Order: sequence, then C-alpha cells, then structure tokens
Amino acid sequence: MLSTTDAIVLCLQPQSDKAHVLHTYTRAGGRANYKVYGLGRKNTSGKYTPLSIVQLTTDEHSVRTAQLLFVPQTLVTDPYKRTIALFISEILHNVLRHPMEDGPMFEFLIQAIQELDATDEPQNFHLQFLIDFAAKLGFAVPEDNEPKHIALLQLPVTREERQKQLRALCEYFEEHVETWKTPHSLDVLMEVFD
Repeated sequence: MLSTTDAIVLCLQPQSDKAHVLHTYTRAGGRANYKVYGLGRKNTSGKYTPLSIVQLTTDEHSVRTAQLLFVPQTLVTDPYKRTIALFISEILHNVLRHPMEDGPMFEFLIQAIQELDATDEPQNFHLQFLIDFAAKLGFAVPEDNEPKHIALLQLPVTREERQKQLRALCEYFEEHVETWKTPHSLDVLMEVFD
C-alpha cells in the first residue's frame, strides 16, 4: 500500500551500489527511514540534501517517488549555512527517534529551516535553534540562578563565547537525551565560525 507525506531530509546513507537509506522526519509519522534505489554510489540526488523538504510516496520500506518541495538555496551556496544545516540535521537524526506523528514539531522544524535560509546573520542560528528545540522537547533551559544556564540563554558576540555556549548546550542535551551522541559536525562548525 502506497502512502504520501511531506518529509524533512535528515541524511542519505549509501547501503550498497544500488540502494541508499534515506533518514527523514515526516509530517504523517515522525521519524521514518526508507530505501532509495537507482541513485548509484556516487550519484546522489540534490533533492536529498540535508534539511530539504520533499513529498514522498512510499510503500512500507522504500521510496517510490520524491518531489522536491523546498530546498534552502543558501544552504547550497553559503558554506556557513551549509555547515549549520549539517549540524542541525545530525542533531535531529540523533534525537528524533520515534515513529509517531507530531505536527507541532514538524511545523517548528519547517519554520526553522525557512528562517535559516532567510537569515543574513547565521552565526548564532544553531545556538538559538538548540535552545528552542530543547523547549520543544520538554526540557527548556531554565531561567534560574545557575551561571551556566543564564549564559545559555544569552546569545554570544565573540567566537570564544560562541564555542563555549555551543559546548555547554551539547552537554545540556546529553543530560536530557538518552540517545544523545556528540555530533561529528561539532568541530567543523566551530572551525567555520573561527
């Protein structure tokens, strides 16, 4: 039985010469993974760029058709935004693990992707995203007297402050998310905003 849903691309991983595994977050069912055939090992489709929004027609296990609804153009042309997009997609891939419908979360992510594409000053975008994402997940950064938490709610202005806050936010997620893994893209993100 075929079904159609809008989906946010998290990542596309090669599985064999003929198949890739597409990791997505869908409007209809939350986290979902599908096999994609016919791309070849090196010929991956631009519609599967991390944080692209696609409409998928699928059977239980594989993609039958994929229509690109929105690809953030600046994520393709801007190395800063592309690095942020890879970081955010890796966070989503590690944190959003459950196959259950969550319309408000899907809309939150769509809005965040559009804001990243539109912003002219992306240097603190990933920090604000993590703060907002934590609140959406139910463990908002508290506004209490702990110096670490107060620092997390104030967006930094220097490179050193930005790096310190990013590490602190990752530690905060580690405390609250059982499946947390430190993103591989974390070091790259810090270098890009050097």
